Amino acid sequence: MKVGNKIYHTIWLHPENPKIVQIIDQRFLPFRFEIENISTVESMYIAIRDMHLRGAPLIGAAGALGMYLASVEDTKTIKDLKYYEEIASYLKASRPTAVNLSYSVNRVLNVILCTSDTKNVSQNSLKEALAIVQEELNNCKRIGEFGVPLIEKLSKAKKGETVNILTHCNAGWLACIDYGTATAPIYFAHDKGIKLHVWVDETRPRNQGSRLTAWELGQHGVPHTVIADNTGGHLMQNNMVDIVIVGSDRTTVTGDVANKIGTYLKALAAFDNNVPFYVALPSSTIDWDITDGIKQIPIELRDPSEVRFVEGMNNNIITAIDTLPCNCNAINYGFDVTPYRLITALITERGICKATRESILRLFPEKVQR
Repeated sequence: MKVGNKIYHTIWLHPENPKIVQIIDQRFLPFRFEIENISTVESMYIAIRDMHLRGAPLIGAAGALGMYLASVEDTKTIKDLKYYEEIASYLKASRPTAVNLSYSVNRVLNVILCTSDTKNVSQNSLKEALAIVQEELNNCKRIGEFGVPLIEKLSKAKKGETVNILTHCNAGWLACIDYGTATAPIYFAHDKGIKLHVWVDETRPRNQGSRLTAWELGQHGVPHTVIADNTGGHLMQNNMVDIVIVGSDRTTVTGDVANKIGTYLKALAAFDNNVPFYVALPSSTIDWDITDGIKQIPIELRDPSEVRFVEGMNNNIITAIDTLPCNCNAINYGFDVTPYRLITALITERGICKATRESILRLFPEKVQR
């Protein structure tokens, strides 16, 4: 996608030094556009944990490249297989909910474990990591292609009038490599000339909607309006939302979806008001080994300071403001789980399916034996 007049992905190798991974540091958006250089496993761990980058597909790509950095970080140290297994566990511990992280780290780890000549570890791990990056990009593009007919159908039913779409958190290109998941159909529809408008949940406590989704939609020229998190139900009651599209951090094989905290409430409101509720996700976000999202998906409990403080720009300085009484406790659940029964369908890189085991496995028959 474009930032100004230049095309960016969210993660890439430094063009002059392949031992450095570069990312868009999302902590400073929308106030400043900054690129961070990452050259160590520890720096990648911190970048993932502290949300210099975020979004399930991007976290997975970052973890994969973190495994590559482990192979080039200190060429004087002899690294055995146990070292790489420990690095893999370390990286996977940075964010427990998004399954893309363990999926991608394990893929690169398996390549390393199967490399007989240790001289080829760096080369092979980089090749696999870059393959994951490209796959995630391609998956999001296909999600856009499969999802755009949903918006086209709504546009025709409204005789060309504006299609109003509600989304939650940031499931845009900043959360992926490019295109996004929930935003991919939006970008495709906008580029086809379909009149649309996006309601952007602010998404407390870190405001990824107002700070990131609104920023990237604005960069692409997509009409949008930022709303407080609790506004969506009112809009749906008053026929101001035609479709809800959200992303996912982990989806069970039975169709339960873990996504940013507050998603479940949007699904309930959509269900009560007969508004279609879609989840857009690549297959790397599906956990094929669990069947009950509420009981089995680990929900990240983050630092309560994210609830206590709100960041903003003041006199060109990014400032955090304390909004709570000094003796007040806070708790910060990062995600919630939306049960399959509230989901109209899933939009994947292989097509659209119901949020049921049978429908999911029809799109991914190679997983039937799991």
